[in-house]
Amino acid sequence: MLFPAAAREAADRMAASCSPDHLRDISGQLSRRYQQDGGKGNALVTADEEALVYSLVRMPATFGAASFALEHTLPFLSEELHTLFDAGAGTGAVGWAAEELLPLQRIVCLEREASMRRLGETLARQGGPVLSKAQWLAGDLVSCRETVPFDIVTASYVLNEMTPAQFEKALQTLWTLTGKLLLLIEPGTPQGFERLRSARDLLQGMGGYIAAPCPHGNACPLGQGDWCHFSVRVQRSRLHRLMKGGEAPYEDEKFCYLAVTRRPSLPCPPGGRVLRHPQIGKGHIGFTLCTPETIQNVTVTKKHPAYRQARKAEWGDYLTLDPSLAFA
Repeated sequence: MLFPAAAREAADRMAASCSPDHLRDISGQLSRRYQQDGGKGNALVTADEEALVYSLVRMPATFGAASFALEHTLPFLSEELHTLFDAGAGTGAVGWAAEELLPLQRIVCLEREASMRRLGETLARQGGPVLSKAQWLAGDLVSCRETVPFDIVTASYVLNEMTPAQFEKALQTLWTLTGKLLLLIEPGTPQGFERLRSARDLLQGMGGYIAAPCPHGNACPLGQGDWCHFSVRVQRSRLHRLMKGGEAPYEDEKFCYLAVTRRPSLPCPPGGRVLRHPQIGKGHIGFTLCTPETIQNVTVTKKHPAYRQARKAEWGDYLTLDPSLAFA
């Protein structure tokens, strides 16, 4: 997944006035802060230099996760999305992803930290005609007073930073603002998944319909200790590698996502969502699929009519399979 060059180059220019060691030190401080204070509702990024380092380290991964989630959700929507409300926008990664994939006409970003808003707005000016004119609001989901619905509402890596008391109120606010689609993204950890599973139950209770990644609105079939998550490979810039202290030209971002609609989404064709890396053998491919009935292990052989499609299927894709045909 390639992060937009315009955003990367703008952040790199701002970072040019700082020494590499200074940037690396800030990156380490932020990492420790998120590990120690995340999930307590505390402000984690408050200074301009911290926001800049955050954009270098985390913005490409958030962009990649948002792009992946949108790409795997849009095939199940029957309505176009023209207005976006991004809650907890950070430095604006979701806006960059959405502008590439949606026919947007308006973007509103809500962010409580002034340093993140300033940088996000500066970077957004390098974007397309809609993103460059995005409106940036100060505030958070607990205090948000917006009431007019947007076609798509997003919250990425936001709910996991809230206390349990803040979580349900924030979810109610997000759903109130949702005109068509609500997209939630959280870390690809058991904790991130459990937060989205709780959100799934609450949103269905509010009248929401599950669009992705689940191919059904039934109770989640995953057992205790298992969790649904996905991965996207993100290319690292030179500065990105410096911040992370690694030489690999990429990193794999693990995340969970949930897409919920106001009206029923398009029905899923026979088949299911690929929940793990496909297991490629000699003349066959094994899949773990989430289907409307259960979690199912399927082996597609060369003799199966769907083998050509199966060879292209990756973790997170929806694999269409005719249940009337034998698989192995």
